[in-house]
Amino acid sequence: MSAPAATLSHRPPRRALRELIITEAKCAWRIPVGLALGVLVPVVILVILGSAGGLQKTIPGSNPPVTYMTNIVPVLIGMVLVMIALISLPTVLVNQREHAFLRRLSTTPVAPRWLLAAQVVVNLVLAVVAMILIVAGATLFYHVPAPAQPGGFALTALLATAALFAIGLFIAAVAANPAVAAVMGTALFYALMFFAGLYVPRQSMSVTMRHISDYTPLGAGVHAMLSSMQGAFPPAQPLLVMAAWAVVFGLAAVKLFRWE
Repeated sequence: MSAPAATLSHRPPRRALRELIITEAKCAWRIPVGLALGVLVPVVILVILGSAGGLQKTIPGSNPPVTYMTNIVPVLIGMVLVMIALISLPTVLVNQREHAFLRRLSTTPVAPRWLLAAQVVVNLVLAVVAMILIVAGATLFYHVPAPAQPGGFALTALLATAALFAIGLFIAAVAANPAVAAVMGTALFYALMFFAGLYVPRQSMSVTMRHISDYTPLGAGVHAMLSSMQGAFPPAQPLLVMAAWAVVFGLAAVKLFRWE
């Protein structure tokens, strides 16, 4: 659990925020839901798939040509974001609200929104570490080319992270208890990962399914990341789609979030 609110009430604001971040990081280490689901699971899947044969083949119908292994990298990055932003983050926040930690925090000089900031910082660090491990591991060990447009790749990762974290905070705002938050996050996991190409590569989807995928945050993210990996700056459409998800759900989360 997080540090008692009373221990933060006598701290200067910046120091209190720093201690909140440290405390939340310690909690994430002691109860490593985000670490296990968002970092270890995708990395293990990368190792398993990378060690399997046949994934260097080109996906039929892909234009420009892309191998199955190259396609896996942005899909696994999407998995990282879904696991951390939609399952770990909202479940922890709803649990803290249910146990009245947020209500106690609201009686101190420490702004409750700082707890949101601390949670976002800790989970963002986990996401960045996982993304670096996946890209570096795929490039060094599994013959996946490094992103030819690193700036476009980084921009895409940033927008995808913003979109998924905004949805996660929205779940935390509306879920009645941790069980509901977990169910909502898990349901979105299967839907978003399907359109991201986890089960069927986007290049092999029907035209209709691919159009739907283009307007989901992860479908747009995979599209833009693959473009960056192949040397082209991401098209405007997927970038705008991710930005729209981030803005709409971010504003909704701010408006609907309850501290008790």
